[in-house]
Amino acid sequence: MEKNLPACPVETTLMLISDRWKVLIIRDLLDGTKRFGELKKSIGKVSQKVLTANLRSMEASGLLTRKVYPEVPPRVEYTLTETGYSLKPILDAMVEWGIKYKQKNS
Repeated sequence: MEKNLPACPVETTLMLISDRWKVLIIRDLLDGTKRFGELKKSIGKVSQKVLTANLRSMEASGLLTRKVYPEVPPRVEYTLTETGYSLKPILDAMVEWGIKYKQKNS
């Protein structure tokens, strides 16, 4: 994780989850451990390169763990850490806000 975090806590949070794909990765991993292919299929139009970069960044930030099984072909699983799970209230608030916004503007 970065040693020089921003002074503003909102900026710190945005630094960790501001990418569209990161929020969707967290959304999917809140249900439990997922393999790379499951994440890619669930998220949709994300390239393998972009998904890999986001997963690596999130692992470096301590939001998720990556477990590689010594099999052929290799099996890789991703799981949220306690820090990653602590973002659930933020995503829940985003869901609630999105539902209300869609109801108002549909």
